[in-house]
Amino acid sequence: MRHAAAEPTVPALASGDAGRPVVLATMGVPFDPAGERMAIDSASEAGARLVIVNVREVPYAPMTTALCGTEGATLPHEEARDEVLASAQRAAEEGVRTVLLRVGTRRPVRALLEVAAEQSAGLLVFAPDRDAMRARRFRRTARAIRTKADCLVWVTLDDPAGRPAS
Repeated sequence: MRHAAAEPTVPALASGDAGRPVVLATMGVPFDPAGERMAIDSASEAGARLVIVNVREVPYAPMTTALCGTEGATLPHEEARDEVLASAQRAAEEGVRTVLLRVGTRRPVRALLEVAAEQSAGLLVFAPDRDAMRARRFRRTARAIRTKADCLVWVTLDDPAGRPAS
């Protein structure tokens, strides 16, 4: 008896299942519009969940942290809470399943990479508004994310002329 060659099968996606999530990240500043659009479009096309992460550096203030927690160490305007929430609402209005995370930490890059790993991200879009973030901090953070992330990384451009942020 001859056996037919087995063809590889690809499991069909059940309703609600999708690809690996897209993580859209900022560091306590509003999003760059191009980066926000890239993340929303990528999540929409892939049928994936969009995880929006606002990582803010919590200052060393042991008494404040002990009394109020990390929430009391920063004020809402210091982390662009309203702007990030507006980005999440725009994504949700376009039909993208959206999760919004606020992370307060003393080590923002490490925390962002941990969130991306925990979410099993397929794409990490690092898109802080360039006008709201210091250039040196942006370059240093972008370089660390590019070298240490376990997924695809997209970073907003350093300047409109198209030179990459190194």
